[in-house]
Amino acid sequence: MNLPEQLVQYYRWLRQYGINDSHSGNASVRDGETVWVTPTGACADTLQTSDLIKCNINEAPPTGASLDAPLHLEVYRRNSSTTAVLHSHGAHTVGITLSGDDFIPVDFEGFFYFPKVPVITIPFERYVSDSPRMVAEILTECPIMVVKGHGVYAHAKTLNLAYKWTCSLELSAKTYFIAQQSGSLGIANKNKKMKKIKK
Repeated sequence: MNLPEQLVQYYRWLRQYGINDSHSGNASVRDGETVWVTPTGACADTLQTSDLIKCNINEAPPTGASLDAPLHLEVYRRNSSTTAVLHSHGAHTVGITLSGDDFIPVDFEGFFYFPKVPVITIPFERYVSDSPRMVAEILTECPIMVVKGHGVYAHAKTLNLAYKWTCSLELSAKTYFIAQQSGSLGIANKNKKMKKIKK
């Protein structure tokens, strides 16, 4: 498959496996100075390659591009090796980061991939103007981050890797939530404190 076809496939998978709903999130892929981005209001169930919006990395996105298109372009400008950006709304990730605190995975794989996931707050009325700079700045230092109450942004050298980061974070968040609900997270934290006291 060519890059636009791959982009449509991965965007559909985000919907198919419950990380986005039918019309949420957005995605892009870069080929040199050309960036293909999902259109505003895209439906993952019906999206076709002909619906994608062609952007130039050094120009403002054309009419019809996702509201996040300027953010995607800024990420590419700041990360020369990045060829894919995915934005998703995984419910577990969004839910457990509503405190605004950075997320520390408690599962082995999650912690191995990203020991700390940055969480930032962007006021609703300033999201369009501030998000490109704020999100792109964070993503120069890490593969994935969260905007409080909004969702996840991941970037990578390939769509497959950006998809992996996105799925891994949502599973880590789900694991964290289950641990909270079962009480095992509290027991683990209590045991850690007891060990420190004994020392």
